[in-house]
Amino acid sequence: MKRIFFLTLFALIILPIFSQTSSIKLALLKYHGGGDWYANPTALPNLIKYCNKNLGTNFYKEHVTIESGSSEIFNYPFVHATGHGNIIFSMQEVRNLRTYMLGGGFIHFDDNYGMDKYIRRELKKIFPEYKLIELSFSHPLFHQKYNFSGGLPKIHEHDDKPAQAYGIFHEGRMVCLYTSESDLGDGWEDQEVHNDSEETRTKALKMGANIIQFIFTQ
Repeated sequence: MKRIFFLTLFALIILPIFSQTSSIKLALLKYHGGGDWYANPTALPNLIKYCNKNLGTNFYKEHVTIESGSSEIFNYPFVHATGHGNIIFSMQEVRNLRTYMLGGGFIHFDDNYGMDKYIRRELKKIFPEYKLIELSFSHPLFHQKYNFSGGLPKIHEHDDKPAQAYGIFHEGRMVCLYTSESDLGDGWEDQEVHNDSEETRTKALKMGANIIQFIFTQ
């Protein structure tokens, strides 16, 4: 019954998202473990602005911060998480995040460099029955309004590894996206923060817009 309720709730929120009559907030996940969940403070505001201008969405210009164990998370159909280090979810938080994602919610984990081994461990706690599946270049995520024929773009170089995108799927729906070795969030930040070229920032924002469009229409 709870699952049906949440699916209905998210359907009511998501269906009109690309019309000017709807206005919802995106959320940033606050977690424990010592990782800097607050990294990239200008990233979500810039992505919101870009999507409102180029996708026709009507998101509130300011996002909210939500704790991983809070029931308030069910008010937000899209949650973004980032950081450089450790992430630890308590069992209560594991249950909360699992219920949220299985019930219609979505979380995008973007490794800001240093998150990888921790988020893989924690996602296994949330979804012991599912594996992270690497997305092929042909996946619809890369072919929304903007075409990324080579898959996830490389925004910042760290270990000379390719950018990779992984999903967790439940009953055919992607409930979680993990982006690694890309640093999309850095590319969404204000230009002066990382001194990225306009071309690099635009590439990151276009990929972010693709994520939003895919998630709200899958």
